[in-house]
Amino acid sequence: MIAGAFLYDIVAVRAQRDGMSWRRELARQLARRPLDDVWVLTGAAVAAALGLWLLLLAVTPGLRSLLPMRRTHPDVRAGLNRDAAAMVLRDRVMAVAGVQSARVRMGRSRADVRAVSHFRELDDVRADVTAVLDEAAEGLGLARPPTLSLRVRRPGRKER
Repeated sequence: MIAGAFLYDIVAVRAQRDGMSWRRELARQLARRPLDDVWVLTGAAVAAALGLWLLLLAVTPGLRSLLPMRRTHPDVRAGLNRDAAAMVLRDRVMAVAGVQSARVRMGRSRADVRAVSHFRELDDVRADVTAVLDEAAEGLGLARPPTLSLRVRRPGRKER
């Protein structure tokens, strides 16, 4: 809202119209005062502190590691850590018969699952893992269930 007012004022000045009255008055006051005036220095300090605060907020990660969960009650908000969600999916995949190992990388909207199958047919394992993953992703209770990407392969050859 405030940014919109500033943008409107800048566009009005660029279009050869008068700026907002408060901005004209502020510019007039700043033109009259010397740079070492207490009010000018105070305003500069506040502007610098606000700029540093905004810069700090821009470089901090925020809550990117939390996945928002479905809201069953309007007053309650919950989130699930990405690592915990990946661990749940990995445990479910490891419970499928024929899966030797699994790795899950959980993003904000996508889960990449890599499974190694050692004694069953790959198509059968892939079908079972897909069914288990669909059920597990729904069971996480996320607001937006992740898009699942699955790769199933055989283990590499052992070297002698």
